[in-house]
Amino acid sequence: MPEGRIRFRNHDEVRSLFGTRDRNLRRLRDVLQIDVVLRGDELHLFGEPDRVERGTEVITELRSLIERKGYLADEELDRVLDRSQEFAHGGADSIDVFHKARKVQPKSPGQAEYSRAIRDHDCVFCAGPAGSGKTYLAVAMAINALRQDLVRKIVLVRPAVEAGEKLGFLPGDMLAKVNPYLRPLLDALSDILDFDQVQRYLDKDVIEIIPLAFMRGRTLNNTFMILDEAQNTTITQMMMFLTRMGNSSKIVVTGDATQTDLPDHVESGLHDAMNRLKNVPGIGMVTLSGGDIVRHPLVRRIVAAYDLDRRERTGAPRSNGDAAHPVVMEPREAVVLESSPADSAATTVPVIP
Repeated sequence: MPEGRIRFRNHDEVRSLFGTRDRNLRRLRDVLQIDVVLRGDELHLFGEPDRVERGTEVITELRSLIERKGYLADEELDRVLDRSQEFAHGGADSIDVFHKARKVQPKSPGQAEYSRAIRDHDCVFCAGPAGSGKTYLAVAMAINALRQDLVRKIVLVRPAVEAGEKLGFLPGDMLAKVNPYLRPLLDALSDILDFDQVQRYLDKDVIEIIPLAFMRGRTLNNTFMILDEAQNTTITQMMMFLTRMGNSSKIVVTGDATQTDLPDHVESGLHDAMNRLKNVPGIGMVTLSGGDIVRHPLVRRIVAAYDLDRRERTGAPRSNGDAAHPVVMEPREAVVLESSPADSAATTVPVIP
């Protein structure tokens, strides 16, 4: 297995890199997908050749920051890792939104697979946990298609289902009433484009944001349609939405099966469709995992904790991708690692599994 080596001047620099209770080390291993072993004042990196090379570059840059400042700030670690991910998953997988020379970069192999599936298929289903970029990447791909004149319109759709609590009657006109349900789609748009540009598109009906119930009876040609939070659709609603597809149109359906707000006796339309249509030519199926979560690092651990509890209660198998890249890791028992000649005794440290 390919190996990379990085020498530090002393153990204080290594401790700064690893962070409190090795939290930085865990994140480096998770993001870079490499194994890291400490021998004396030298780090040994193991993994696939390209990942070892990238890991060596990232850790060398972090070591330089520590040597210059004497510590490693969380925001500096975030910046270096984010830039590394953009470089690793850029190129053909980057999404050009043609707005102020900006490109949206998939930040994990799963996200890159998702963006490729949207390019290659007219209908794509994507299931994954919160924070894995399902909605954001779909919106970016829709803007890319609009700016290239591949479609004339973007339609963003969500079921108006309350998340476990009754809001009662909301004030205002129809748009004001449905705004709380559709707000996440507006947030994704506003993060990619300027507010003024989003408002112009909305005013000219180039971008339409509507509740799922209002899709019945429509046929949409040359349109990029995104159905968000699809786990909250019924089987009938899902069929209704999918059959709105007209000529030269695309559909992307996203959802998280672990956050269903339907009554217990109602089967999710997303789950049914992904099983029913998995062998239909022209339809892409992508499942993201905890390793694709790109929000705050704590989100990964939160999702993993809930998933672990669900599996223990239901006896369900481990989520896809968790076995290879677990989010929550505990140190194994301490072992004695090799020491450098300068050390008078071997150093005992926990090894991260």
